[in-house]
Amino acid sequence: MSEVRVRFAPSPTGGLHIGGLRTVLYNYLFAKQHQGTFVLRIEDTDQTRYVEGAEEYIHKCLEWCGLQADESALQGGPFGPYRQSERKEMYRQYAEQLVATGHAYYAFDTPEELMKMREDFKTSDNPSPQYGLATRNRMKNSLSLSPEETKHLLASGVAHVIRIKMGNEEKISFNDMIRGEVHFDTRLVDDKVLLKADGMPTYHLAVVVDDYLMKITHAFRGEEWLPSAPVHLLLWKYLGWSDNMPRYAHLPLILGSDGSKLSKRHGSKYGFPIFAMNWTNPKTGEKEAGFAERGFLPAALLNVLALLGWNDGTEQELFSLDELIQKFDLSRVSHSGAVFDFEKAKWFNHQYLQMGSAAALVPQVKPFFEANGIIPDDAYLSTVIGLIRERCHLLPDFVDQGHFFFVAPMEIDRESLLKKWKPEHARFFEQLATHWSTAENNGTATELEQNFEMMATEQGLKKGELMLPLRIMLVGGKFGPGVFDIVQTIGTVEAANRILATLKGL
Repeated sequence: MSEVRVRFAPSPTGGLHIGGLRTVLYNYLFAKQHQGTFVLRIEDTDQTRYVEGAEEYIHKCLEWCGLQADESALQGGPFGPYRQSERKEMYRQYAEQLVATGHAYYAFDTPEELMKMREDFKTSDNPSPQYGLATRNRMKNSLSLSPEETKHLLASGVAHVIRIKMGNEEKISFNDMIRGEVHFDTRLVDDKVLLKADGMPTYHLAVVVDDYLMKITHAFRGEEWLPSAPVHLLLWKYLGWSDNMPRYAHLPLILGSDGSKLSKRHGSKYGFPIFAMNWTNPKTGEKEAGFAERGFLPAALLNVLALLGWNDGTEQELFSLDELIQKFDLSRVSHSGAVFDFEKAKWFNHQYLQMGSAAALVPQVKPFFEANGIIPDDAYLSTVIGLIRERCHLLPDFVDQGHFFFVAPMEIDRESLLKKWKPEHARFFEQLATHWSTAENNGTATELEQNFEMMATEQGLKKGELMLPLRIMLVGGKFGPGVFDIVQTIGTVEAANRILATLKGL
């Protein structure tokens, strides 16, 4: 295989959907597996849909995931510019070349004339007529006009586009790396615009020209682009570049639980994010939640996405990025869509939270405490993480499960505490608080527990009936790690203060 060059080419029109992030991941895995190059190209030719800040957001998402491109508008590279808007001047020559060879034509139709065509040619069998084989000769273009009329309109500066001239009877096919042989009848495809009136190329022309000039060897994209494939195949042929055409792989859709393509609608309905990171549309103010801010680790999210349509043929579910690079194989990518299961995604995140040292999680967990007004010491936070991470599925869970290590509970579950409360319990906890009120009585969790049990026995009480009240006094409810691990961590003086505060409240 020659040097592998793959590309991810998003439009800067909004947030990065996890479907797009999976496309990034598959490109990245394939490139790294073959010691190739991963290119990030910004396809911003549709300036009407351009959203300020979207390009920066895309770079930020890839940085968070650890999937940085080898070549991009930020990194630079030998095949720049990497924004299509900065390559505008180079596209017209190829569009004009297609006109000169008879594979494209000038079209001077106004928006009103296009609307009239769609009405005039509408039938019950064809409710949405297209600009193509059946209609092109009745429209205002260089195929229906004389050369003199065409030349005059061009010289007069009349607004026009350049359209591809689809073949009359041509059947074309290509070998998809996932789907095998795919066939198309070009008579069913309309004459797509290649160059718009403002001189900007459409996606169809730009993607082919850029893939050729950037020497892209493999093009992975969503299956929604399959209907556009015949236009792109013909452009490679008409421009004389067939021998350099990349190998295509059209990835299966990511689906919601109802079987339709995963969208913002699913996220809103079921309360989970579908974007990599939080995104706010500056035009509308609309806000979308992201996996990063919801509390996912990047490695866990990538593991989830890798398995949405691919498996290695074994029962293994947890893969590091290095393992994915080693094992990824496009021949094992499914043809059909994969359903996204948010609860399963949380399970993956839980597994990743248990891996490695607690100290390694401090940078990820700390911002969530800080957002709640708690500024923890790193070493202390590492101890807390080690005690509670088995109970956490998402990063905010560390705050829910561990806030009492930093501040005394504002409220306690009085109903549960009083359920089997006896007067002698109050006397026991008063004595325990007195005993714990000096730092000299700190000890290991085991020593604290032994001391606690000895005091209970001396007063004729059972340890078991005292444990739940002690837990509630310390944390506010019936949750948390081992009670004496809590006491050892917060210290006996703080534990004594919480006991006394609770007794006073009772």
